Parts: sequence; C-alpha cells; structure tokens
Amino acid sequence: MGDAPASVETAKTAAPLPRVKHWPPAFAILAALGLYLLLPNELAIGPRWLVPAIEGALIVLLYTVRAYRRSREESDVREFVIAVIAVLNVVNMVSIGLLVDDLLYGNVAKGRPLLYGAMSVWLTNIIVYGLWFWQLDRGGPLARVRGRERNPDFQFPQMLTPASSIVWTPEFFDYLYVALTNAAAFSPTDTMPLTRTAKALMSAESLVSIVTVGIVASRAVNILR
Repeated sequence: MGDAPASVETAKTAAPLPRVKHWPPAFAILAALGLYLLLPNELAIGPRWLVPAIEGALIVLLYTVRAYRRSREESDVREFVIAVIAVLNVVNMVSIGLLVDDLLYGNVAKGRPLLYGAMSVWLTNIIVYGLWFWQLDRGGPLARVRGRERNPDFQFPQMLTPASSIVWTPEFFDYLYVALTNAAAFSPTDTMPLTRTAKALMSAESLVSIVTVGIVASRAVNILR
C-alpha cells in the first residue's frame, strides 16, 4: 500500500511516448497529386479527378482512424499509409507505360508535352520510393522513434558513427534524399541497401528512372520545336 502513491506519481511524471512527424510525408503525397494533375491528358487514368479523389478518401479515412481509435502504437493505421503509397505507385507506373506507348506508337507533334510528362513521372517516382523507404525501413517510422526497430534495411553514414558520440534516427527527408540520389545516379550513393526488400525497391526505382530519363526525356528533347 505504501508503494501506490509513488507508482501513481511515476506514471504522472513519465515522459510521453515520442510521436512520428506525419506532415513531411503528407506534404510529399500532396506534391505527388499536384504533379499528377499537371500530366498531359494522354497520361492520366480516366477522369482527371479520379486518382486525387481516391487518394483523398484514403487520407481522410487514415486521419479519421487515427483520431477516433487513438491507438498509442498507431499500428492500426499503417495499412492505410501503405495503401496510399501503393495507389500512387501503381498510378505512376501506368502513366509511365502510357508515356512510353505514346512515344513509340503515338503521333507526337511536339516534344514539349512529352518532356513535361517525363519530368512529372520522374519526380513522382522519387516521392513514391521515398515514401516506401520511410515506411518499410526497420519496421516503419513508429518502430524507429520508439526504439523497437528490427534490423535495418538501409545503412546511413550516421549509423557508422560510434553510439557514444551520436544518437541519430532517420526521418522522412533522409529517405527522400536516398530516393533522389538513387533516381539520379541509377545506383546507391552514400546510403547502402542491406536487405533484399531494400535492394528490390532501389532496383525498381532505378529501372523507372532509366526509362524516363534515358529514353523518354532524351527523345522529347530531340523533337522539341
């Protein structure tokens, strides 16, 4: 009985659990939707409003679940986040296919729309894979900030620094930077993939980047008027 007040006092003074910063990936998703709205009509899937409406519904549902279920672990909303990323990925892959098809079989009168389309899908590709890296590395962002992560999927340079001198956890911008450098160099730069999942994701992103930059964009520049 004598220990009860101390236990209550300890519970009251316990530090709150760290939370994930959701606004950077949310802003990235909005940027990807904005890039989709800028695509030429030939590269859009169905009505122009369809994909943003689907993504918007998923995002609203995600925040509704987070607000009303109030799970401390927030593991119940991870499936919604993955669904949002997956929809963006599928839509962008279809746009790339339509872009290549228009280049090979369409009657391209001007190279400028083709170049704009290539730039849009390339930038969206960076955002999508930055989101994948952020969501999947070491069990997800919540596991990383809570210190419950599994073995790392990526090895950042900061991870090689002795733990006695630095305590560092990657955030969304770090994964977006990895996606950007991988898309630009077609290979890892300062951050190395360690697992097969990470290697598969980086390989897929590099292949898409090669198609858009090495084939489509170069062809579009040649036919500019």
